[in-house]
Amino acid sequence: GKCNLYDFGTGVSLAMRGAGVRGGRIVDDFVSIPDLAPTILELARVQIPEAMTAKSLVPILKSEKSGKVDPVRTAVLTGRERHVDRARADYAPYPQRAIRTEEFLYIINFKPERWPLGDPYGIGEGNGPSAQELAETTFVTFADDDAGPAKSWLVTHRSDPLWKRLYEQTYGKRPREELYDLKSDPHQMKNVASDPRYAAQRKDLEMRLMEELRRTGDPRVVEDGKFFETPPMSGPAQESRGS
Repeated sequence: GKCNLYDFGTGVSLAMRGAGVRGGRIVDDFVSIPDLAPTILELARVQIPEAMTAKSLVPILKSEKSGKVDPVRTAVLTGRERHVDRARADYAPYPQRAIRTEEFLYIINFKPERWPLGDPYGIGEGNGPSAQELAETTFVTFADDDAGPAKSWLVTHRSDPLWKRLYEQTYGKRPREELYDLKSDPHQMKNVASDPRYAAQRKDLEMRLMEELRRTGDPRVVEDGKFFETPPMSGPAQESRGS
C-alpha cells in the first residue's frame, strides 16, 4: 500500500490520549501526519512556526463532540515520490499527489509515462516493454512491490483473461488523472476522470489540489519537479570524497 495513494495505502486510524484529551469518542475529521507537529508544539506550549502549513488537532482533542468536529477539515492531501530508489533504471521517482474528500478521491500522476511500480524486469533493454512483450515473457517482476505470494500469483497469471484486467490495473501504466466516486466505488476500482458526468467534480478537485500545492510550496509543482528529479533526490547516489 505504501506505493499507492488509494485508501488502502494512505488510510490509517489515529488514536490519541493524554491530559486534556476528551476520550471515549470517535472523530471522523480528516487529519494527516503533518498535523501532529503543530499539535505537539501547542500541547507543549511552544509557539507554532508560521512556516508550518498543517493545523493543530488540539481544538478537536479538547472538544466533547464525536463524528464531524471541525467543519473546515473537509479534505486531506497525500503524496508520493519514491519507495525503492532503484525501481527505475534512471532512479527516477513516481510522483503523485491526491486530494481525498468524503465523496471523492482525485489523484494526479505527474509522470504517467513511467511504470508506477517500477520498470519490469526480465524483458531486456530499451524504452520499455509493450503489452504484448509483457504477456509473452516468462519472467517478469517489479521492484517497487514486495515479493509475496499474491504478487507472484498475479504476475504468473497476467495473461489469463480472468485476471488480466486486475494485473493491468495493478502494474500497468496509469493516466495522468484518476477520480473515484467513493459512494458507488469505495474500493476505487473504476476511474471516472474522463467521464463527462464528473467533469465539474474533477475540475473542482484539480483546482483545490493544485492551489494547495502551490500555496505550501510543494517542489513537485516548481520547475516541473526539478528538486525531486535531480541529484541528490534522484539519480545515482553521489559518493563522498574524503580529503
